[in-house]
Amino acid sequence: NRPVEQVSWFEAVEFCKRLSKLTGRNYRLPSEAEWEYACRAGTTTPFHFGETISTDLANYCGTDNRNWSGSYGKGLKGVYRKETTPVGQFPPNAFGLYDMHGNVREWCADEWHENYAGAPTDGSVWLNGNKDIQPLRGGSWASFPNNCRSAIRYCYFVRRDVHNNSSGFRVVCDGGRTL
Repeated sequence: NRPVEQVSWFEAVEFCKRLSKLTGRNYRLPSEAEWEYACRAGTTTPFHFGETISTDLANYCGTDNRNWSGSYGKGLKGVYRKETTPVGQFPPNAFGLYDMHGNVREWCADEWHENYAGAPTDGSVWLNGNKDIQPLRGGSWASFPNNCRSAIRYCYFVRRDVHNNSSGFRVVCDGGRTL
């Protein structure tokens, strides 16, 4: 019931390939643009649920630690669970997606670019960047609230072969459903 973690980008891509072969549908990692669109769910605020975040709404580090605050904006501090939580424990966004602001950071298909200058305008995967580093989106159970915003991008020189207990993935399926 918990999200997958400790999986490299290569393993996430391999999972998508195997799932595609098994189902006959095309599964893949989202582009950064698709991920952010899904996370925001039509909102323009830092979080899909508003201007601030609380540990009642997402799984992240809600306590102060070193130079980092456990609160964001006018939000209150909360708890630090120190591990993933079951999917569905917190409310979904308007698109029905869970844990977009915590639990695990999620691999994207794009190659790393320092900024969005020259990015595709159609939401497609952006290649021709740093092929050794993959972007991660969203926050994790170990993230402070600022790093759980809809617009947050992680790289911190995260190589494709890294296994990390705060990183996982979510898949997208191209095409519609048959009824």
